[in-house]
Amino acid sequence: MFASLIPDQPEITDLIINHDPATLDRLPVRKHDVLAVFSKFQNQKALAAVLAIPERDGFLDPLAVDRLLLTIHWEMQRLAEEFFHGHRVRQLLDPLISALRAEGFRGPIRIVDVGTGIGYVIRWLAARTSLAAQGVELVGMDLNSTLVREASRLASAESLPCRFIQGDAFSREACAQIYLSTGVIHHFSGNALGDFLRRHNLPERTLLFTTTFIPGCLLHLDRGSSTFFVCALRSLAMMVCFLLPARTPQMCLPPPLAPRSQIFRPVFTAQISGVPPCRAFFTL
Repeated sequence: MFASLIPDQPEITDLIINHDPATLDRLPVRKHDVLAVFSKFQNQKALAAVLAIPERDGFLDPLAVDRLLLTIHWEMQRLAEEFFHGHRVRQLLDPLISALRAEGFRGPIRIVDVGTGIGYVIRWLAARTSLAAQGVELVGMDLNSTLVREASRLASAESLPCRFIQGDAFSREACAQIYLSTGVIHHFSGNALGDFLRRHNLPERTLLFTTTFIPGCLLHLDRGSSTFFVCALRSLAMMVCFLLPARTPQMCLPPPLAPRSQIFRPVFTAQISGVPPCRAFFTL
């Protein structure tokens, strides 16, 4: 078995940064500890990626880690643009919002992007839809202050009607009607995944859907598609993360919308948005 395909192996980005769960203050990360994890899995590519990160007195340099995380998220935005991800999310949101209104919800609808990163989805919706004018609040939340600052900077540059907050998206203070996430759920497994989903399960929280980018089984049938996917991942750390096994995307619809879940079944194919099939091979 290839080292990168060993189940339950953590992603590099899960280990190179750490926050205090209560205060969200940045905590130091010892480089040796991260190397020890990937040494156990004999993942040479992951070891090379971590070794390339500068250190200070045995701890990963936080500025270097921030630069790496920003680079990875900029590349993820390029992939999202190539895969028409904003269009796909919009096509999911429209029937969800309509269903909420049909169920009698008349107040403002808040949409929170969990683990927003640099906020591509929220910024795309703010720039290319009239959701804000329809009483829909667009919010991106992330634990990482560096990514939140970058998302806010990019939104401010275009004067977009959205906002970004560092914090726990499932805290009661951040309550929303619709939660979405891209490339987040595969960071959780086992009990952690169950805990993550259960935190959403409150009466005032209506909908949660998650998506992720993974190289699908059809990717290798098209040489051009395969070459693009590999060349697009210019960061070694990002390449390693994408090669790790991704958990299956899930969609959760608490009552009263659960009986209607068939109309929201997340089947992402080329037919959803009319994109060429070779692009759909990569997505969601």
